[in-house]
Amino acid sequence: MYFNNILETIGNTPLVKLNKIADEVSATVLAKIETTNPGNSIKDRMALKMIEDAEKRGDLKPGGTIIECTSGNTGMGIAIAGVVKGYHCIFTTSDKQSKEKVDMLKAAGAEVIVCPTNVEPDDPRSYYSIAEKLNKEIPNSYWCNQYDNPSNAVAHYESTGPEIWEQTEGKITHFVVGVGTGGTISGIGKYLKEKNPDIKIYGIDTYGSVFKKFHETGVFDKAEIYPYITEGIGEDILPKNVNFDIIDYFEKVTDKDAALYTRYLAQQEGILVGNSAGSAMAGVIQMKDKFKPEDVVVVLFHDHASRYVGKIFNDDWMRERGFLDDELKVRDIVAKKGNKAFFSVQTNKTVREVLNLMKENDISQLPVMKGKEIVGSVTETLVLNYILENPFNNAETNVESIMGEAFPIVSEDLPCSKLSRYISKKIPAVLSKDKAGEIQIITKYDIIQSVG
Repeated sequence: MYFNNILETIGNTPLVKLNKIADEVSATVLAKIETTNPGNSIKDRMALKMIEDAEKRGDLKPGGTIIECTSGNTGMGIAIAGVVKGYHCIFTTSDKQSKEKVDMLKAAGAEVIVCPTNVEPDDPRSYYSIAEKLNKEIPNSYWCNQYDNPSNAVAHYESTGPEIWEQTEGKITHFVVGVGTGGTISGIGKYLKEKNPDIKIYGIDTYGSVFKKFHETGVFDKAEIYPYITEGIGEDILPKNVNFDIIDYFEKVTDKDAALYTRYLAQQEGILVGNSAGSAMAGVIQMKDKFKPEDVVVVLFHDHASRYVGKIFNDDWMRERGFLDDELKVRDIVAKKGNKAFFSVQTNKTVREVLNLMKENDISQLPVMKGKEIVGSVTETLVLNYILENPFNNAETNVESIMGEAFPIVSEDLPCSKLSRYISKKIPAVLSKDKAGEIQIITKYDIIQSVG
């Protein structure tokens, strides 16, 4: 079997369970990964739909010029369709978009005009205004205007929504996605709510955008508008495609968290996606208290990491914006430890033997192992209390009978700031495995020494 052209490969993208990155969330979290579309983003769906609907109406004629204001991904979808169908494309974009996006649009034969970001939407220099002006000046041209074009939302009502419903066998309880033009959340949300009105539709917004406050108050507050870095979501206008009645809740995510979670998706799940996906993932984590163990949460990842190589995946760019603090990681704590010997005890060791081992090596906590498997933990306080309470019956008691839960195992890449999720009064240490499989214990003392 083969496809007649690349446009026929749009859609039917995979749904993938998230594991490590979603371990804080009690629900099942599934990612709808749109990078397998030919233009590596979800925008291929609506780009083709807008063009085909325009052709049917006679708004777009053979040999015509397609004009669009885009953050890059819609432009790529239109450019690919333009190549196949024989249209010339002119795109306006803002100067905050990545160089990779602009270069890829040019690679597909499009003309790209870069406009300033920090101007009002009705400013003649804005990428909205320039697109509208070009449409009026160029004969036989068609401006898609994805923000207000109803074909945008219809594309997702007809394709993405049904795919998600079928892939989850109708078990989806929550849908989470970044909101920009509004077509994705509105089209998918409409379809899912028609199938089950109880499904919650959560939009991810960014600081500097008007969506969340408008949704909650009905007030378009210009004071909410200011420059932000996250690409593809948030707006300083209210696109007609945003159906606020479909959306149950908006969660705002910072630029920094969006960038960091984009990287975490690559590091922890092997999923190479873009900035808006990181924002959506961070939003899911922030909203974890809204989900129950039996819930099925679908989060949509818009586009591919290749669009952001010079930004999100560039350490210098991240550091310049304060997104990388050169924060210590678990591996750094291990490297600073004076004594890297790893001590553990087997379950058949007596309480007295364990206490002696602790005294001889000046250690306060130990993992308990059964063969090569870590099955529990024991602390100096636990051992000492038992001996004091049982002064005549401790010589032969095995440590297995008094041990506590095993210490959590964390990644050596885990930032130190995240250790607070694991270490507490009840859990005084964690374990870390390096790539060679070597185990190290990280105690409160080790952390204090490493940051001192």
